[in-house]
Amino acid sequence: MIIGMHHAQITIPKGTEEEGRNFYCKVLGLKEIEKPDPLKGRGGFWLQVGDREVHVGTENGFDRNSTKSHIAYLVEDVAPWRTKLTENGIKILESVAIPKYDRFEFRDPFGNRVEIIASI
Repeated sequence: MIIGMHHAQITIPKGTEEEGRNFYCKVLGLKEIEKPDPLKGRGGFWLQVGDREVHVGTENGFDRNSTKSHIAYLVEDVAPWRTKLTENGIKILESVAIPKYDRFEFRDPFGNRVEIIASI
């Protein structure tokens, strides 16, 4: 029986960890958490998101702009996020409307699709 979700993983190109930390920790405000010692040599970094984790791994040779796979961050209000991301040069992509939610999408600096979503 599956009882919950522990983490999700996204990837960024090898060698771009500092740019990734800048975007995910400084722009989005997520907290970096320490990776276990046996995994530190593999590159990437881990983030705490509420009571879950996002693992940012590294891989080359993958076009992140070609996939619909994504991670959705739940927020209380999407409006400040539209402003903050736009001010940081991120293009906002409008999402298909779904009942009871306000949401939008964007691509992170590496091409990963990201959704910001709030209940209304």
